[in-house]
This record gives sequence, structure tokens and C-alpha cells, in this order.
Amino acid sequence: MELIDAHAHLDASQYEADRNEVIARARAAGITKMIAVGQWHAPGDFGGAHALAARYPDLFHATVGIHPHEVAKVPAADWEKLEELAALPETMAVGETGLDYHYDYSPREEQRRWFRHQLDLAKRLGKPVVVHTREADDDTVMILREASPEAGVIHCFTGGPERARAYLDLGLHISVAGVLTFKNADDLREAVRIVPLDRLLIETDCPYLAPIPFRGKRNEPAYVRHVAEKVAEVKGLSVEEVAAATAENTRRFFRLA
Repeated sequence: MELIDAHAHLDASQYEADRNEVIARARAAGITKMIAVGQWHAPGDFGGAHALAARYPDLFHATVGIHPHEVAKVPAADWEKLEELAALPETMAVGETGLDYHYDYSPREEQRRWFRHQLDLAKRLGKPVVVHTREADDDTVMILREASPEAGVIHCFTGGPERARAYLDLGLHISVAGVLTFKNADDLREAVRIVPLDRLLIETDCPYLAPIPFRGKRNEPAYVRHVAEKVAEVKGLSVEEVAAATAENTRRFFRLA
């Protein structure tokens, strides 16, 4: 059974001590691909997603973006660097980018400005966009409707059916993570029931949001199987059907070879 983790931060410092072992466990669990999400961390530093993709070209594919938490701190030179990195043929998508009104680490107007900027960048390059949204769905939908990206995925979707329909109506994909397994995620499970199987991706968003039975611990790509199993339960399918469909969806969305 093939599984693909559609959103992972395996370049994070939480894996410094045992990254090779985590990768080995992912392979052993049937993970054939991982989308390594490249993010701006500090001036001149866009993280290690591209390095992972270069070191393990059979396993990792990189994206690059600037998270809404960080947009107010990014120097002009790094917005230019983002353009260069996003244009590389080995960069499969722009993002994650979007809006986060939960923490408001960057002013909301700045978040909206730079979300639009990255959506425009993705459209100019003809690449899909990976969208982060938290407590900002109304503005996210409005901006996506205006920008009309060629392809987009709402990563780590946690909303209910109404929110899912709004994104589906825009032609977007929905990606779900370990939150789907949480006891209080009934609305999310109802949303997954109405998402067409060919528009659904699965992810870990590791090192965050480990699924049950690992909740509260460091997440890792091997645990994406638990997300697939919960999707299968919710949709009344076999885990093999869910794994095959979400893997194909991820390959198609990111245009993986």
C-alpha cells in the first residue's frame, strides 16, 4: 500500500537528532513521497526543504513560501529570493502561505497583502499554491476567489461541511491531518464525508498535530497511515482505497513524476 504525506516539515529542528531514523520509519510504513514544505525562518534562511529534496530525490519534493506569521519581518531581498526559489523547476508549489488570525503575529493587513502577492507569484509561474488558514476563512475565501489560482490546497483543513463546500466551490483540494482523529473533531469528519475522494489529500503537518494514539507527542510521516484509516472509516471505504486515491491526488496536484 502506497501512502504520500502531502505536507511535512521534516527539516524542523525537532528531527535534528534522529532524522534518518524518522525517514526509515516512513519508508517502512509505505510512504513513497513526502512534500517538504519550505518556509522562511530568518533573513536569508528558507529552511531545508530543498536540501531534503536534493538528498532524497526519490522521496521528497519541495515547496517554498512565507508563512503569515512571518510576513511582516521579511526583508525586501528575501521577497526577491522567494521569486527565485519558487521559479526553480524542483519547486513544486508556492506555500505555505495564507492567513492566521489566531495568533496575529503579523498585522492582518500585511498578511492579506503578502498572501495576494504569493498567490500572484504562483499564478505567474503556473504552479499550485499551499494555503494555510486559521480563524480567517471569510477573508481566505474572498482573496482566493479574487486571485483564482490555477490549483490550490487548503492544508490541514479543520472546518466543517460549510467551509469545505466554500473551498470546493473554488475548485480547491482539501488536505486533512491528525486532527481528523481527535474526539472533538465531529464537524471535520462531517466535512470529510462530503469531500469528493478525488479532491482529498492526507498529511501529517509534522512535527505538529500527531494523530491518536500519538496525540501530544512529536508527529512524523509514518503516522499519516492513521489519517488514512480515519478517512476510510468516515467514508466507508477500505484504507487501501483511500491510500491509493490520495496518493494519486497528491501526485496529480503537485505534478510529481
